[in-house]
Parts: sequence; C-alpha cells; structure tokens
Amino acid sequence: MDSTFIIEKSVVILVVFAVTMIMAMYSTWAERKVAAYLQDRVGPNRAGWGGLLQPLADGMKLFSKEEFIPNTPNKFLFVVGPAIAMSTALMTSAVIPWGDKLHLFGRDILLQATDINIGLLYFFGVVSVGVYGIMIGGWASNSKFSLMGAVRAASQMVSYEIAMGLSMIALLMMTGSLSLREISMQQAEMNWNVFYQPLSFLIFLICAFAETNRTPFDLAECETELVGGYHTEYSSMKMGFYLFAEYANMFISATIISVLFFGGYNYPGMQWMVENAGVNPANVLGMVVLFAKICFFIFFYMWVRWTIPRFRYDQLMHLGWKILIPLSIINIMITGVVMLRGEIAAYLGF
Repeated sequence: MDSTFIIEKSVVILVVFAVTMIMAMYSTWAERKVAAYLQDRVGPNRAGWGGLLQPLADGMKLFSKEEFIPNTPNKFLFVVGPAIAMSTALMTSAVIPWGDKLHLFGRDILLQATDINIGLLYFFGVVSVGVYGIMIGGWASNSKFSLMGAVRAASQMVSYEIAMGLSMIALLMMTGSLSLREISMQQAEMNWNVFYQPLSFLIFLICAFAETNRTPFDLAECETELVGGYHTEYSSMKMGFYLFAEYANMFISATIISVLFFGGYNYPGMQWMVENAGVNPANVLGMVVLFAKICFFIFFYMWVRWTIPRFRYDQLMHLGWKILIPLSIINIMITGVVMLRGEIAAYLGF
C-alpha cells in the first residue's frame, strides 16, 4: 500500500466527515427556516445574511455554556454517552458512494471513503450501536426522566430496526449485493429500485423517522411527559453532541434512502455526459444530483415534523410490531415468488 493511496483516502475521509458535519449544522438552520415558513413567521435572520451564521452562533453558545455534571456515580459513562452517539453518526458516512470517481493528478479517485462488499451490513451494525449512546447517557444521568426517555428510545429504535432490516432483505434478494456502490451502479439512468420495491421504500422511510427520533416518533424527547427526554441532565457541548447527532443521522438516513432507492449519484443521460463532457464534469454533476435528492428528503423530514402530530407510545409500538414487521415479511415472500416465477419462465424459455 503506497503513501499516495493513504494520503488520498485520508483526504476523502476528512472531506466526508466535514461534509457530514456541515450538512448537519446547516440542517438546524434549514429546520428553523422551514418551521418559520410553515408557521408564517420569519425565523432566524440576525446572525449573518438570512441567518446563515446562526448555526455558528449556536455552536459558540453551547461551547461557552457552563459544564454541569449531575451527582451521579457514573460520571465516566455520563461523558461517554454523547461521544458514542456522535461517533456512530459520523462513522456511517464511511461506506456511502458520494459519486463515481474523479480523474485528478493522473489517478482515479473513488468518491467513497471505503468500498467494502458488506457496506449495507456495516451501516446497520453502526446504526445499531448508536442506541447505546442514548441508553448509557440516560441511565448515567441518575434521573428518572432521563432513564424513562432512554428506555423509550432504546425500545423504539430496536423495534424499528427489525422492520428496517426485514425491508432490506427483499431489496437484497433483487440486487444480490450488500455493496452500496454496486447497488448504486445497478440503478443507472432511471432504473431506480423504488419502482421495483415501493413497499420496501415505504417501510424503510417510516423506520428512518423512528430511528432518528423525529416527529411523529419523537416519544423519547416528549417534553410534556419527560421534561427533555434522555438528555435532560446534559448541558454545554455534551447536549450539543446529542442534538448534532440527531441531525447527522437525519442527513445519513436521507443519503442511504437516496442511494438504495433513488439511484444515488445516477441521473438520466449520465453515460452520454461521460462520453461527451468527460468523466470529471459528469461525476461532479452526479454529486450535485445526489445532494439534491438528499436535500429533498431532509426537507421531507422537516415538513413531516411541522405537519403531523406525535403518536402515543402504544400506537408507535403497534405500528412497528403489528404492521411494519408483518408487511416486511409479506414483501419478502412476494419478492421471492416473483423471482422464482421469473427463473422458471426463463428456464422454460418463456
């Protein structure tokens, strides 16, 4: 392994982390602007033009706040909780293909931090670890409200991870790959998976709302019942890490949805662009197209938050266990029957 490859991958990883953090940071600004528009008010407009410096001002405010640690025998775990939540939110971006490749300095640079053939499995593994950050933080806070919020969040996330994983099995049966890059390449032009697996997409989208603790599934942060939820006792940047992790997870989930079901960086006429304009312009446009899809789903998250009321907790668990999981299993069976029918028809020459 030469030093040039290591430098190239290090730069890509740093850029991916920086993009994830910037998108998460400005999602807070976009959320407040979308909320203001839907509620017929102005929103942040003081710090910078149109309030564009508001996320930086919020970050400085969190940094300058007093650090408070409650009287808990688990001070180490109290600090580790938000660190786990933040780390897992950033780690999931490592396997996402942000584009095809760029030809720079005589080398083909892959627009992906690492291309592993089990990328989707890696994504689910890292996401499932994120629940420990919430559970540890709520338990180590030595507060009944925080513990209740953590238990709610953990049971909710574990329940919906089952339906999310089952919804992916039908997609994997069809694509035959766990590599996010290969799944993206199979969706060239407009051959998007959402046309073949609409039920998988719908289930995955609903589960993504629950996994990111977004309305109408934000029962873990229900202010009217739990004060502030699992991060009630947190302040300063520890509180900021939890809030930032939520928006980072929202950005990553929007990216995964775009890659798995909407072609990722592919767009109609991409091959024509490669042949006539060159690899670099075509693939830069592909990155722009991917981020346009991501921004649409981020807006959709925000639109739903300020439109749909919060579920009751029994409704949330009923939806997960009695509706989404059976639907996922039925979708797997239907996909298997359709694939088997196609193989039999091909074998018989129909």
